[in-house]
Amino acid sequence: MSLPLPLRFAFRELRGSLRGFYIFLACLALGVAAIAAVGTVRSAIDQGIASEGAALLGGDAEIELTYRSASADELAWMESVSEALSAIVDFRSMAVAGEERGLTQVKAVDSAYPLVGAVQLSPSMPLEVALAGNGSLPGGIMAPALVDRLGLQVGDNFLLGDQEFVLMAELVREPDDAGAGFGLGPRTIVRTQDLAASGLLTPGSIYETDYRLLLPEGTDLDATREMAEDTFSGAGIRWRDSRDGAPGVSRFVDRLSSFLVIVGLSGLAVGGVGVSAAVRAYLAGKTGVIATLRTLGASRRTIFLTYFLQIAILSAVGITLGLILGAGLPLLLAPLIAESLPIPAVFSIYWLPLIEAALYGTLAALLFTLWPLARTEEVRPATLFRDAMASAKLLPRLPYVIAAALLLATLVGAAVAFSAAAALTLWTAVGIAGALFVLALAAAGTRKLARGASHRRRQTGPLRWALAAVGGPQQETGAVILSLGLGLSVLAAVGQIDGNLRNAISRDLPDVAPSYFFVDIQPDQLDGFMERVTNDPAVSRVDTAPMLRGVITQINGIPAREVAPDHWVVRGDRGITYAAKPDSRTTVTQGSFWPEDYTGDPQISFAAEEAEELGLSLGDTLTVNVLGRDIAGTITSFRDVDFSTAGIGFVLTMNPAALSGAPHTHIATVYATQEAEGAILRDVSTAYPNVTAIGVRDAINRVAEVMSGIAAATSYGAGMTLLTGFLVLIGASAAGERGRTYEAAILKTIGATRGQILNSFALRAMLMGAAAGVVGLIAGIAAGWSVSHFVMETDFSVIWSSAVIIIAGGIGANLIAGLAFAWRPLAARPAGVLRARD
Repeated sequence: MSLPLPLRFAFRELRGSLRGFYIFLACLALGVAAIAAVGTVRSAIDQGIASEGAALLGGDAEIELTYRSASADELAWMESVSEALSAIVDFRSMAVAGEERGLTQVKAVDSAYPLVGAVQLSPSMPLEVALAGNGSLPGGIMAPALVDRLGLQVGDNFLLGDQEFVLMAELVREPDDAGAGFGLGPRTIVRTQDLAASGLLTPGSIYETDYRLLLPEGTDLDATREMAEDTFSGAGIRWRDSRDGAPGVSRFVDRLSSFLVIVGLSGLAVGGVGVSAAVRAYLAGKTGVIATLRTLGASRRTIFLTYFLQIAILSAVGITLGLILGAGLPLLLAPLIAESLPIPAVFSIYWLPLIEAALYGTLAALLFTLWPLARTEEVRPATLFRDAMASAKLLPRLPYVIAAALLLATLVGAAVAFSAAAALTLWTAVGIAGALFVLALAAAGTRKLARGASHRRRQTGPLRWALAAVGGPQQETGAVILSLGLGLSVLAAVGQIDGNLRNAISRDLPDVAPSYFFVDIQPDQLDGFMERVTNDPAVSRVDTAPMLRGVITQINGIPAREVAPDHWVVRGDRGITYAAKPDSRTTVTQGSFWPEDYTGDPQISFAAEEAEELGLSLGDTLTVNVLGRDIAGTITSFRDVDFSTAGIGFVLTMNPAALSGAPHTHIATVYATQEAEGAILRDVSTAYPNVTAIGVRDAINRVAEVMSGIAAATSYGAGMTLLTGFLVLIGASAAGERGRTYEAAILKTIGATRGQILNSFALRAMLMGAAAGVVGLIAGIAAGWSVSHFVMETDFSVIWSSAVIIIAGGIGANLIAGLAFAWRPLAARPAGVLRARD
């Protein structure tokens, strides 16, 4: 049979009515829209970063040095290749105003800053005027949060180290703030030259010097980078350019959007269950039409193509609606989204995320409709006048099974290919498939248990009727448990992950974390500092270590960024230390520490877990650049390093002879009661103005704020999945309305009241909702545990409050959907219903 005849049949049937396909269209459109919207926002941010890269970075290129400034020769090279040059020193310090103290991220700038963009101040004034001061003191500007914390007014004085400044204005906008990364304190901006007497930028102090360059038009950035690396060979520089002005933000957006796309795919899977149920119900309603066509000689292929083309046309409509919604909503909400983002975003129609969403939607539609369509081939013409779908075999012919497997593999492969977190995407796909399989088993088990319970003599009235309906041959039980269960699984997983992460940050960590990190303690200040804190009865523990920062430049003679380009250990400069022997809390897992009096070639003890991730072994060599000097050492041991306690922990420790000659400071952690923290901070900052105190509780709060934003974004995605699941419930309830009408007519005939029938319908919905909620919760807890344990590496405990809400939500959602379609069956007259079924 040629294609035009099935196509004519398909169009003729579509001219009739789309009833039964509204849920189909809604499920498909919502899933596609969620993925398209996430991709559109991601592309808008990427385009914003690309178009405003120079502004975000503060120049066309940036060369960053750790612990030092550029030499005369290095400065001369930068001036020779650039049209303008600006040097910025970035570090943390304590801002002091009277008795108030606050951690601040200081940006010390020169007269050329900013090369690109403008700093906005309140009251409005040029930056050079603000930093010039009032004639007697140099000027400074602060972020409003820090001004409020210190209780300052414009015109008041404050201290950075030993240098006094006058607050000239509040910082409203910093053009290059998005490229600066995560800071623990609000911003303060001063002139670099005004810090000469502050005591903050002494040898060994922790600071970074960033040189921003404006390059001539048409400069080859790759060639200039190679020249810079040759010129600064062995200096441990970090290069960035305007093509990626905010790399930290880009990575964060990629990971978050990948996670949201995964949530969107989960929603598409939920919608796929609804799509499959809608197709099955539609075909069941077309039994007479199919039977007539088969009686007139239509082949199985003609029947299949007729309804396949109908579904294809409707799928195209649903996908198109989803693409319009997914592209249109970000454009409509662009002002609100842009206002909440710390970086520019250029909202427009981006074809790549739309193509990606359309691909997912097409594959999902094919995958979930092929199965019920293919099963129609297995139905004999003689049985079509009865129940087409119930009489078909469970599995279609082998070619369709193979096609379904190929579609599933293609869908998963596309998700992995488009994702920035391929492993997470792959495991999520495995989890979704596993959850659907478990839910299918749960649906079958629920039907079997309900059927067995309905036959017990003790069960009478509405409960028995409800159990009999749940265990009956209708498809409603399977559709409800699959769709609602998968939606609740996603929501439960997000809730468990978020709850455990919040617990680890806000509850568990402060119990074991220090009160303060003190950094930049000079060697001649260490004894006085220790005397103050160790003699305080409120202090339970003090840990100290020498502190340097270095860049791992080579692993076994190969550039480290080539060996492990994305690993956090080699992505920037790291804190390193030296020790003659391991302390009592250090566990050497492999190899051995050097002798206490060792003075030979440099040796390294490396964190065991990070070493495994980098593929390191005993005997491997690492080259570390410290203060522009390359130090090559051999790994002789691995150690357990627990970063989760927020205590002192170094990835890399060397023998003292390798590092002790370099200028350095000390770091200390102080564990004290909360009541004593204020006095310790005042005493230490007064005695040693150059020492910076980082309050661990404040740092935890900053992390918690970031996590709140992530949790909100993922909750919205999970909510979309649950909404799709609720639509599937409505579709399942609508599809079962005819059966419930007949059931109500029978029950009325044997004397049941409307109240009893309504109770039966309610109990049925509650039983199916409870089954879906319990199974969805178990699957969600398993997924939450997997992500917490393997991805985030945090302890896991079940958040029971969230669990109770999930189960109650499942029961409530199905009850609402079920009762919404109960009134028409209750109002039907038995005589008319039974006469129509004769």
